[in-house]
Amino acid sequence: MSAPTAVHPSAFVGPGVELGVGVVVGPLAVLLGPTTIGDFVRIGPGAHVGGAPEIASVRQNNAWDGDLDHHEIRIGTHTNLRDGVVVHHGSRRPTLIGESCQLFSRAYVAHDVQVGDGVTLSGGVSVGGHATIGDGANLGLNACVHQFRSIGPGAMVGMGTPVTRDLPPFSLVFGTPPRLHGVNRVGMTRAGVHEATIERVEAWLMAGAAAEAREVLDVDDVTGVVGAALAWWRDLPERDSVTVAARARS
Repeated sequence: MSAPTAVHPSAFVGPGVELGVGVVVGPLAVLLGPTTIGDFVRIGPGAHVGGAPEIASVRQNNAWDGDLDHHEIRIGTHTNLRDGVVVHHGSRRPTLIGESCQLFSRAYVAHDVQVGDGVTLSGGVSVGGHATIGDGANLGLNACVHQFRSIGPGAMVGMGTPVTRDLPPFSLVFGTPPRLHGVNRVGMTRAGVHEATIERVEAWLMAGAAAEAREVLDVDDVTGVVGAALAWWRDLPERDSVTVAARARS
């Protein structure tokens, strides 16, 4: 038996919105199409999913009246959007939020952003347009991601960090300006990565995560989720990696 979908009477679900089974929509939430909400997604009070990209040069359509002009939003199963979360439609590609993500109060996901599975966006996090966030990344309170930047799978970003460069997989990044301080050891351990592999990844990160650091870590010699993440980083176009902190390097 499928779980029922529960939409609070004060919420607005506009044309072009598709709700999966077991979806819960809280008071005063606004959902605008084109949007697809996966099964067992929870959307908190006052959340706003949908709406024209915040780009001055694009047409600001009225999606609530059925004018579904922009690329859709897709939200994966078992994802939780808490109070006041805002997600906007895409201008060039769909705006995607993966499965089993946690978006806490006041998080903002701009147009064309693509968020992987199991990602945590803490309260007040802002993600600029066209950014990409890999599976399992964790962004601390009020972190801010510049448009077009990429955050690797398993990366941990400290609270209040302005992410103005690309972050390698499994990196631990914080500060203003942002600096790489090591490996997200806790996250990798929880993901079941062996200690020897964690040490190799940390050595690679401290070498600057450069493509030429193959002598430190050969991505073809690491399998599973780690190998896939490092291959993604290796092939990332126009990569502009965050700088290693001087103290961490020494």
